[in-house]
Amino acid sequence: MTATEKLLKRIRDLQGELDKEFEARREAFQYRFENGKVVFDAEMRRRHREMRVRLLTFLRRTRPMTVITAPVIYSLILPFALLDLFVTIYQAVCFPVYGIEKVGRADFIRVDRHHLAYLNWLQKLNCVYCGYCNGLIGYVQEVAGRSEAFWCPIKHAARVGAHHAYYAQFVDYGDAEGFSDGLKASRMRITQPGLSGIKTGE
Repeated sequence: MTATEKLLKRIRDLQGELDKEFEARREAFQYRFENGKVVFDAEMRRRHREMRVRLLTFLRRTRPMTVITAPVIYSLILPFALLDLFVTIYQAVCFPVYGIEKVGRADFIRVDRHHLAYLNWLQKLNCVYCGYCNGLIGYVQEVAGRSEAFWCPIKHAARVGAHHAYYAQFVDYGDAEGFSDGLKASRMRITQPGLSGIKTGE
């Protein structure tokens, strides 16, 4: 097992521990999933409703600059929606041609915070917006990551601030001798689901 493979195994183990912690938190806050939907226990829902800040009170506490910048923030929905459309079309058309497994959009874009009874409708709207946009970025990164892994699985010379799940297994920068075999291995991981052992979108 190479050093990179050992590191990836550690990451998967840590992800498993994180999943267990999330499960423990679900039990602590008394909610469960039924048919894909979040369901809180009745007593917890009642407590949530009691803690909700009414809209007028919420607006009175809002800073004027927040109101002024809100249109700028929400205007981003247009380029985000176009990005969503074009990336979805791109992978639908191109991925099957190269045998790349398609990215599950629903695995990344989660819109569920509006079910929380302690949020007023404006807070819920904000949470829907943030959930969509941030989920979309993750979805686009995964599509782009699989594309890069298929076409150019080479690490950069300098450290990058953030990278997708496939980057660690890319060929080292300057490794001319290992590039051909590394390219084949990277393409195999992308075109054969489950081979890499990398969990994404969960």
